[in-house]
Amino acid sequence: MLTDPDIAILLTGSLVGISAALIGPFLILRQTAMLSDAISHAIVLGIMLTWLSTGLTSGPIQILGAGLSGLLCVWLIERLTETRRVKEDAAIGLVFPALFAAGVLLMNLFARDVHVGVHTVLFGEISFVWLDTTMVLGVEVPNALLWMGVIALVNLGFVLALWKELKLTTFDPVLAAAFGVYPRAIFYALLLLTSITAVAAFDAVGAILFIAFIIVPPSAAYLLTDRLGLMVFLGVVIAVASVVSGHALAMSWDVSISGMMALMTGVGLAAAVFLGPRYGLLWRLLRRRAERQRINVRTLMVHLHAHEASLERGQENVADALVTHLNWPEVRANSVLEAALAEGLIRHRDNLLVLTELGREEARALVEPWRR
Repeated sequence: MLTDPDIAILLTGSLVGISAALIGPFLILRQTAMLSDAISHAIVLGIMLTWLSTGLTSGPIQILGAGLSGLLCVWLIERLTETRRVKEDAAIGLVFPALFAAGVLLMNLFARDVHVGVHTVLFGEISFVWLDTTMVLGVEVPNALLWMGVIALVNLGFVLALWKELKLTTFDPVLAAAFGVYPRAIFYALLLLTSITAVAAFDAVGAILFIAFIIVPPSAAYLLTDRLGLMVFLGVVIAVASVVSGHALAMSWDVSISGMMALMTGVGLAAAVFLGPRYGLLWRLLRRRAERQRINVRTLMVHLHAHEASLERGQENVADALVTHLNWPEVRANSVLEAALAEGLIRHRDNLLVLTELGREEARALVEPWRR
């Protein structure tokens, strides 16, 4: 069953998405998300150095060695930033291309006949994960699925075990230090897990899809909620949904599975940008429209109140005056009248617009502060 191509692809992609989405929110909130991009490229050097030292192209030693090279990348970026001669973004741009280039150089010099290549590292090939298997308790399990399952459990255990420490060091590292929590240690542990997750994901999905999973679903979740726990959960849901929908569309359109999965994370982010309940463009537009309507209704009440006892009442407190005197378009005037009537602020009487008691009270509340 696990060697069925579709099942193996879906489970492997989902585990990569879950593993990345569990730690991605903390990188997003710390504003260090692009370190994942730097790490995912820098560990090519670690992969090559570990292979040259041990001859291993996979397994825990390879994962750990490559993960440590990711930490080396972060350490060099921090040391370069501390000189205050370059900013952090420039330091990232200086360090990780150098480490990545060194890894590619070693690859071309020593690994021409070994199953390690730039294409494999960057893009992976999730379509073939079901071909490389291992027997576990009598069950044939794809290696990529096995390793990503272990990484997902490790990441989940890390987040659950250090949930309070992660929250505290993410939002207030100074307070965390005062309480005896070591923010730098937590941060480096988080980056080590990021590096290890990236290495484990390489054979299956490559660096590009890993970066998409660790940044895009948590970013989309961040637009949907301000609660950290819910943000992590939504990030996982969006990642898994991207895997399932991306696989279905890739099969239907006969295109790259990894590429379509990455694209679907972008679709999830776009949906959050437009439909998010608090920061979404659509709801912000609707809130602004409602606020403008409210201002227009208040303007109408003040206008009616100002002419309520005047001789011009017959010309001013009528529907036509909103167009001729207030210069409102007819559609706008009708909309404001409907809103005011629905709220019980005005009523019609002998072709006049008359304030109700509630409308008169609100009009007075608006006018009185300006009379003092």
